[in-house]
Formats: sequence, structure tokens, C-alpha cells
Amino acid sequence: MLMSQPNCTFVTKFLFAGFSTFGWQHRLVFFVVFLMLYLVTLSGNVIIVTIIHLDRHLHTPMYFFLSILSISDTCYTVVIIPRMLYGLLNPQQTISFQDCATQLFFYLTFGINNCFLLMAMGYDRYVAICNPLRYSVIIGKRACNHLVLGSLGIGLSMAIVQVTSVFSLPFCDAFVIPHFFCDVRPLLKLACTNTTVSEIINFVVSVFVLILPMGVVFISYVLIISTILKIASKEGRKKAFATCTSHLTVVIIHYGCTSIIYLQPKSQSFLGQDRLISVTYTVITPLLNPLVYSLRNKEVKDALCKALGKKPISS
Repeated sequence: MLMSQPNCTFVTKFLFAGFSTFGWQHRLVFFVVFLMLYLVTLSGNVIIVTIIHLDRHLHTPMYFFLSILSISDTCYTVVIIPRMLYGLLNPQQTISFQDCATQLFFYLTFGINNCFLLMAMGYDRYVAICNPLRYSVIIGKRACNHLVLGSLGIGLSMAIVQVTSVFSLPFCDAFVIPHFFCDVRPLLKLACTNTTVSEIINFVVSVFVLILPMGVVFISYVLIISTILKIASKEGRKKAFATCTSHLTVVIIHYGCTSIIYLQPKSQSFLGQDRLISVTYTVITPLLNPLVYSLRNKEVKDALCKALGKKPISS
């Protein structure tokens, strides 16, 4: 775990505390539950991406963003969950210094990418409902590509900033990470030097990647709801709300959980509580995207029935 040199000792490996405080019976139950949820998430995302690719009726900006979100979610879960599942069976799970930095980099990249993809999807719904006549002009193929590439670019750049700020710190004797994956706050607690600068960087990045997207989504939905309430037809209002509710559900859970962890003051941060919330946004939230956002969608279900050779649900 530790490597010594004259006058210094530094960490070469970390040990995940993970769920080691639970008995093996509880860990086995967690393993089965999390494995099932993980398989459902992967299957759901693969189905969504495949259906959207095959059905021309779904070749619209809304479903384009949804397919990219599904791909990003798949990568996001692959970075975290397989190692977490292994840790449930092997409580003494270690990870090298380099692998920990790599895991944190990709976790942050896809996590931040998801934040801005959800923002882009909120903007897409705003244009579709508030400016329907100009929708095809504003949200064209070029704009979609720019929004997706911009989300990924922000994710990559912010991940580089945070990983550099964390792993430029010295880690001397403490090597037990009180978490089930490499995350910023647990790692900062292990550093054997003043971490004020790194904590400020982490907070500023968190504010940027959470408050900005949440602000855009909030303003978009204020305008969306205002426009929907002006629709004379009750059926029209219901249909307009239906295109937004699933997205809004995922947004609230995703931004809510991450905000609780990354925006709360250090003095109010409890690692046990953080671990519980982390399970929500690393296991549950990615599951919601294919189940809540997509598979409950009428057009997606019709496309799935068509692909299976069955009669569409809708006429």
C-alpha cells in the first residue's frame, strides 16, 4: 500500500472501505440486487439506442439526445458498478493510484456530460413547445451535434481540472477510502496536506456544472409551463405535459442527489450519508432513464413493438 523513500512515504494503492461494515449476508443481498439493477440498466439503454437507430420515426433531436444520454449512462455505470459489485464479494478490494485517478476521471467526465445533456434536452423541450414553428431551424442537426460535443467537452475539461487538483496532492499514510469508488471528497480527506485550494476548485466546478444546467432547465420549464397553460385544449395541455414529465423526473433526482453531496459545506458532509446518496445516482438514476424517460414513452414502445413484429400499441 505504501512506498517509502528517504524522509517520505507515499501511497501506491488505496483500499475501498465500501460496504465492509456489513455482514456477508447483507453484502450478498446487495450484490444480487445491484447486479439485477445493473443488468436492467444496460439492457434498457441498449434497447433504447438500438430502437432509436432502427426506427426512422425516432430520428428527431429529442430522441437523438436520448440515445446519447443512454450511451453516456452506460459508460458512467461501467466505470463504477462492476468494481463495486466485485467489492461486495471481496471487502479487501484495492485499487492502484493510477487506476483510481483513471476511474475518477471517467466518472467525472460522464457525470458532468450527463448534467449538460439533460440541460440540452430541457432546452429542446422549451423550443419544441414555446417555438414550435421555428423548432426545425433552431434545433437542427448541426445544433444537436454542437450541444452534444459541447457537453462532452465540458465534461472532459472539468474532469481534468478536478483530477489534477486532487492527485497533485500528497497521500502519505492514510490509504483507506471510506467509499465504494474513487470520488473527490473522500480522496481529499486522505491527503496529508492542506486541501483548501483543491476544495475551492471542487466547489467552483460543482457550482458551474450543477447550478448552470439547473438554472437553464428551471427557466426553460417556467416558460414551458407558462406556454402550456395558455393552450385552450385540455387534450393539448395533457399531451404537452406528457412530453416533459419524464425528463423533469430524471432531472430532479439527478441534480438533487449530486447537489446534496457536492454543494453541501464540508462541515455538514457525512461519508455514510454520501455513500447512500451515491448509490442512488450511480445505480438508481441511470436505471430511471430507460425505464421512466423512454420505455414509458408511447413512440418508443410502438417502435419496440414494430421491431418485434407486433402490432403497435397506438393506432
